[in-house]
Parts: sequence; C-alpha cells; structure tokens
Amino acid sequence: MAGGKGDRLKPLTAIRSKPAVPFGGRYRIIDFVLSNLSNSGIDAMYVLTQYKAQSVLKHLSRAWPATHQAHAFVEVVPAQMQSGDMWYRGTADAVMQNLSMVKEFGADYVAVFGADHIYKMDVSQMLDFHVEKKADVTVACLPVPKNEASGFGVAEVDSALKVSRFHEKVAAPPTIPGHPDEVFASMGNYIFTAKALFEILEEGRRIEGQHDFGHDVIPRIVAARQVFAYDFRSNVITLPNGKPEAHYWRDVGTLDSYFAANMDLRNVVPQLNLYNWQWPIRTASFNDPPAKFVFDDDNRRGHALMSIVSGGCIVSGARVKDSVLGRNVFVHTGAEIENSILFDNVDVGRHCKIKNAIIDKNVRLTPGTIIGHDQEADRARWFVSESGITVLEKAPETEWSMQLNR
Repeated sequence: MAGGKGDRLKPLTAIRSKPAVPFGGRYRIIDFVLSNLSNSGIDAMYVLTQYKAQSVLKHLSRAWPATHQAHAFVEVVPAQMQSGDMWYRGTADAVMQNLSMVKEFGADYVAVFGADHIYKMDVSQMLDFHVEKKADVTVACLPVPKNEASGFGVAEVDSALKVSRFHEKVAAPPTIPGHPDEVFASMGNYIFTAKALFEILEEGRRIEGQHDFGHDVIPRIVAARQVFAYDFRSNVITLPNGKPEAHYWRDVGTLDSYFAANMDLRNVVPQLNLYNWQWPIRTASFNDPPAKFVFDDDNRRGHALMSIVSGGCIVSGARVKDSVLGRNVFVHTGAEIENSILFDNVDVGRHCKIKNAIIDKNVRLTPGTIIGHDQEADRARWFVSESGITVLEKAPETEWSMQLNR
C-alpha cells in the first residue's frame, strides 16, 4: 500500500507521497517494507500507488526493476478506477479493486502491508504463526503504553492471541492479558488466507462503507472469523554473530517522529541497525564518488561526528555533528551543521549555521544563512514543526543537481 498522502509530513510530502520520502541518507521509506518482504522469501509484490506517485515510481524503477519471472516481481499498480468512478477509498477498497490480479496469481496466502513505517521484520515468521493457528486473518501487533493507544487500532485478545474485538483509535482500549499498562496496537500489516480474503471482501461489497481493513473490515469479522494477533516481539532477525537484533518499529507519520527516527541512526549502537548484511535494506544505486572530508587546519577542518554521511558528499573545512546527510551534499568552509537532516544535492554556503532542521533536495543556502537558532525568525520564512524542527521544502531541479543523477 503506497498511496498515502502523509499530510502530517508536509512540506516533505508537498510534491511526493509518504512512501517516497527519503530516509537515512540514501533510502526511501518504501524500501523497508519491500526489503522485509524480499528478505523473508516473498518475491511476488504488487505496489498500489495513488497520491503524487511520480517520485515513488521513479525510485522503484531504479531500486526494484521489473523482472520477467512469473513468481518473482515487484509490479507497480496505479489506481485505475476498476470499480467505478472513484479512487481508492481505503486499504480494503484498494485490494478489492485489484482482486483479479491476486486471483490470477493463485496465491494461498496474501500479505497486505503498508509502505509508510520504518522497521525490520521477518514476515515468514508471521506467516508460520498464521498457518499454525489456522487463521483466516492475522494482524501484526506490538505492545504500546496504554496512555499512547488512542492513535492506534487495538486488538483485544485472549491468552492464545485470538482477537475477540478490534478497537479503532479509542480513548480507553482493553489492555493485554497480564499487562495492565499495555495494549496490542495494530501495525497495519495483515496476512490473509486467500480464500478467506476473497469471501471477506465479497461480503463487504454488499455493505456500505467497508473501505478500510483496520477501521471497517477487521472489527466486522472478528466474531465470525479466525482472527489472530501476531506479537511483533516474537519476531527474530539474527545478526552475523548469531545474536538477535533489537526490535525496531517507528510510525514516521509526523515531522517530529520522522526526525527522531533518522536521529536513531547516528548512535554508536544504533536502535535501527543498517549494517546487518544478513538483512540488507535494498535501495537505488548511483555512481556517486566516496564521501570526502578536506582541510585540517586549526580554524578550517572538515569533519563529521556521530553522523551519517552518504556518497558524493564533500565536507570542506566544515563541522557536521549528530546529523544525516544525503547524497552529494556540499558543506563549505566554516559552516556548522548540528542535529539536522539534509537531503540529496543540498549546497551549504560558507559560514552557514544549521541546527534542528530538515532541508529537502536541491536547496542552495547562501553564505552566512542561519537556520534553527531563532524559531521566530525561522517561522517568518519557513515551516517549523511543533517541537521546533525547521523544514525547508524541495527546490526546483537545476542543471547542477540534474548532473548528479537525481
């Protein structure tokens, strides 16, 4: 499901859908779900797009090119109004409008996953749980504090993790048995037995308003169907040394949560490990040169600390700390960047001071620009989030940026 608007991520989503938003210097958000599925041995994937899809289409063509194998493919499916004069009205409606493709493929099980979260997950383990329970539907869930549950769909379960009721974003949902301070929050990821999926959607076609799995379909079917919650904490991804990775899942639906997830990458032991070659996150490859740090004088030293610095970057007599730099970022002499995210092709002029900022692609900052040090001044020129993150929206492509294989 790659059609999300991501309204709360604006201005980053002013010109792109949420799954296409860059992350971690070289990835897009959609790369995480596709990599999870591929690493889990699930290689037949349809990507359903809708809102401002051009950016995600371009990325998928580079990172996940089409193949000619009948049972291994990543195929982009634009919204086509297959069921009348309307776009997708929700996750269930999107699957319903493309049900013919699923039937033609002949799958026994269907995974319906969103493309707008940052996480690692072995989906084959969830499928094993689904088969073991003889489930019609399995909902991936993770425990969250009860006081944070109002923003999630919550599964009410018994000791066997069978779902008896499903509560969509209510103020006081039921807690996990034996854990009075936690609830089972839905991750928005589902596995269906194919036969059950066809029946459930056909039943829903005759009921007004059955457009979304979490809001409409799952609450309707739990009494009559075998619906189970899969505990994300039981999912294990192994490091090369044989130890399990720490569990990680982030909803990056707001600018502040998106910023925090990027900052998770910069630590000595990052909460999200991108360096496990047994579970690679696949993305587009470019012919970028290596990153370079130049000058080593007392008052002119190019260096970066506790930061992610992507290919093609040049830090020239400047200081970068606690930040994430995308591809081909040029930081000129005397500039200071701290606690910030810079997307591809950003050019930071001499003696700029940047702090607590997200700077979108192709922006060229004139020498001496100051960002993030005076929120009142920033609000007069740019967007500032609730927690004080200053965001500069994407600049038009220039001849200079186009030469860098954007």
